[in-house]
Amino acid sequence: MNKPHQRIGSISNAHVGKDFEAIALGVFASKGIHLESDLKLPVGVAENKKLHAFDLGCKEQKIIVECKCHKWTAPNDNVPSAKLTVWNEAMYYFLVAPRGYRKILFVLRNVSERRRETLAEYYVRTYGHLIPEDVEIWEVDEDGREVIQQSFNKTMHATTA
Repeated sequence: MNKPHQRIGSISNAHVGKDFEAIALGVFASKGIHLESDLKLPVGVAENKKLHAFDLGCKEQKIIVECKCHKWTAPNDNVPSAKLTVWNEAMYYFLVAPRGYRKILFVLRNVSERRRETLAEYYVRTYGHLIPEDVEIWEVDEDGREVIQQSFNKTMHATTA
């Protein structure tokens, strides 16, 4: 039986996240980018750095990925404020990550019919001031077949990845 905070049909939120990471691994592999789970890198603003486990990454190819499988809050497509706080946290980890890494926020493409935008588009529009310029946002549909890449450089442009 689902708890009220869980996704319908899922065993747990942790399972949803792991399943989504598996989709991400497949998407990146199809592009010739082979990543590992829980890549630990030193992060921080001072010399005293601590290890942070990025959801996916590769030291050789210098790529780090954070995966977020969040949706608009049912039943009225309300903003999932607490979940977007987690996206802000990911932006901070990208900001304090080692230099030279390609940084990708990999998110579920979830469209609000009422708002006429995806959750990622809403995030960029409302929290764009917190997104480092070198972070890419990739949206993927539920089965991993279509990926839309949102690059953020003062303005947002969508390109099919």
